[in-house]
Order: sequence, then C-alpha cells, then structure tokens
Amino acid sequence: MSTVLLHKENGVGYITLNRPDKYNSYNREMALALQGYLDDCEADDEVRCIYLTGAGKGFCSGQDLAEAVNPTPEEFERMVREHYNATILRLRKIEKPVIAAVNGVAAGAGANLALACDIVVANESASFIQAFSKIGLIPDSGGTFFLPRLVGMQRAAALMMTADKVMAADAVAMGMIYKCFPDDAFESESKKMAMTLAQMPTKGIGLTKRLLNRSFSNDLQQQLDMEKEVQVQAGGSYDFREGVMSFLEKRKPVFKGK
Repeated sequence: MSTVLLHKENGVGYITLNRPDKYNSYNREMALALQGYLDDCEADDEVRCIYLTGAGKGFCSGQDLAEAVNPTPEEFERMVREHYNATILRLRKIEKPVIAAVNGVAAGAGANLALACDIVVANESASFIQAFSKIGLIPDSGGTFFLPRLVGMQRAAALMMTADKVMAADAVAMGMIYKCFPDDAFESESKKMAMTLAQMPTKGIGLTKRLLNRSFSNDLQQQLDMEKEVQVQAGGSYDFREGVMSFLEKRKPVFKGK
C-alpha cells in the first residue's frame, strides 16, 4: 500500500499521507513519495491548489522512530536534509496555494510540516505538539523559522521547550493556524476552501506567495521594489484582464491561473 496518495479533481491536488496505523509517521518512503507528488502537482497546470491531509485519525505524528534507532551522524544528516528540508523547501517554492488540512494529531515534524503550508485548518479535536524536546532533539522541518513568526518568540520557545499540546481552537487564538472546524464538518469545509482557491486567480496568488517568502529577508525598500516588479507581472496576466473585464461586464469571472 502506498504511503502517500494523490487524487486530482476540480483543480485541486489532494495529497494524503497514508500510514493510518502509524498515525502517518514519517519515513523515507513517505518523504520521497510526498516530494514526488508535490513536484507532480507543481508541474500540472490543471492543479491550481494543493490540499495536504492525513489518512485515519491523525495528520502526521512526526518521524517514525523505528527508522531512527542509533543513526550515525551521516545518517542523521541525510535524514534531515533529504526527508525534511527537501520537503519544506518544495512546499514554499510551489507558486500555488497549499492547504494543510490537519485532521488529528500533528506532532514533531508533522506539526512543522503543516505550519510550512500557506494555510492551515484543523478539526476541533486536532492538536499540535512540538514533541522534539521529549527525546532530546531540536525542532526541525522549519519549526524554528515558522513558529516564532506565527506566535512570537516567547510562546514559540515555551511550546518547543515544554512540548505542551495545543488544541486546534487555541492554535487559532494564538495565530498558529487559520481556522478550525467542527469534526463532522471538517472535511467538507476544508475541501470547499481548496475548491474555492482553485477557482481564484491563482497566478496572482502564486506571486503573492513569492513576495511573502521574500518578506522574511527583505527590508522595506527591497520589499516595495519587489512588489513593484511582481505587480507588473500580475498586471500582464490573463487573470488580471479577466478580472477587470468581468467586473466591467458585470459577470462572474473565469480565471485560469495564467
């Protein structure tokens, strides 16, 4: 059985981590499969939004520790570089909206995998845990980059050092994630969001993502200059012309992500 599944429908690439008996714990096979499907969705012009979730009762419980028993320093370095860093960089590089639909526990690297996505939604019973300190590790998968930016340095430090569990509603309140939905409405509401994004002017959304990525390192002048350059690109897109014409013609726009 494949450790990751991909299904494409109505402009959305649905990627599902598929080790439900292990709460979708991350191993090499899953990492490489996920990266391959992300590449597939990036290259497919018909896919205009990516929806990442987990099978069963969990999103991702982090590293499968059975695969990390007494690794050599070289093995540890390869695991972090090839399994985690490569995945996080792909998620940020794809100029299409990526939704993490967290359907249960997101622990360790699983939590940070979700936080690297553009929009994170969860069901009410979901939880987020920076579990690394419990086994003497540091938060990887971009956790030390994204979490302080989302919730502030003080709260990020506490969550990483104590490994406290954060329930979905509290994660929304502290700005860690965007929304949570009742468990019985989660799948329909989160997929509705993905389908809505897939019909929007995703060329401009992708360019927005490019600007957000650079905002982490640019100063104000650099960001303003980049906004100017990228706005010119957006202004030359089919979606911009369609948006303007549909407004003037008082009709519903039909965007193509071009």
